[in-house]
Amino acid sequence: MGPAGGRLGARHRLDRRAKCWAIRLNGGKSVGGELLDLVLQASLVVKLVLLLLLAASILSWALIGYKWRALRGAEEDNSSFLDAYRHDPLDTVFEAARELDRSHLAVIFLSGCEVMKRNPLAEGEGNTSESSLAYRRKVTRAIQWAARGERQHAERGLTFLATVGSSAPFVGLFGTVVGIINTFQGIGAAGNASLAVVGPGMAEALIATAVGLLAAIPASVAYNVFIAGIEENNSAGEIFAEELAEDLVTLRAQGAAQAE
Repeated sequence: MGPAGGRLGARHRLDRRAKCWAIRLNGGKSVGGELLDLVLQASLVVKLVLLLLLAASILSWALIGYKWRALRGAEEDNSSFLDAYRHDPLDTVFEAARELDRSHLAVIFLSGCEVMKRNPLAEGEGNTSESSLAYRRKVTRAIQWAARGERQHAERGLTFLATVGSSAPFVGLFGTVVGIINTFQGIGAAGNASLAVVGPGMAEALIATAVGLLAAIPASVAYNVFIAGIEENNSAGEIFAEELAEDLVTLRAQGAAQAE
C-alpha cells in the first residue's frame, strides 16, 4: 500500500471515530458502551497493550486471593499451634504440628523433632558440655534451614506482584503515547483540530493510562500488605526457633540426667 493508500485508510478510521464521537457528544450511548466502542476502535498496538494489562490484572487478583487465604490460614494455624505448644505434652504437640500444615512454626517444630529423633542419647552417654554444644548446633542449623524454606515459600509469587505494580503504569504510558501519536495523525489527515477529531485518540490514550493504573495499584498495595505480614510471621518464627532450641536442649539434658 502506497502513501496515498495509507492516508486514505487513516482518514477512513478517523471518519468512523469522529462519527462515533459525535454520537457520544449528543448523548447517544451510556458510559459503558462508549468505553467498549473506544477499545474496539483503538489501534492494534493499543489493543495489545490493553490486553496485556488485562491479563496482568487478572493474574494479579488471582494471586492476591491465593496469598491472602494462605496468609490468613498460616496465622490461624500458628495461633493454634502455639496454644498447643504452651499447654500440651510433647506427643500431643507433635500430632498437632502434623495436622496444622499451614503453620510455619509447626514446620520448624517438626524439623527440630527430626533432629532429636536422628540423634538419640546413646546408652551411658552423659550430658557433657561438648555433646550439648554439638547437639545445639545441629538443632539450630536444622531450624534455620526450615525457617528459610518457609520464608521462600511464603514469598513465592510476590515478585510477580512487584513487577506488575512497578511496570504496569509504564506499559499504560506506552499505550498513551501511541494514542497521542494517532491523535496527531488524525489531525494531520483531517486538516483541523476539532473535538470530533482530537477526542477519539485522546480518549484512547487516557484509557491505556487508566487501565495501567488499575492493574498497578492493587498489585502494589497487596505486595506491601503481604510483605508486612510475612515479616511479622518471620519475626515470630525467629523467636520461636530460639525457644524451641532451648527446649530441645533442656529435654535432652533431662533425658541424660534420668539415664544416669
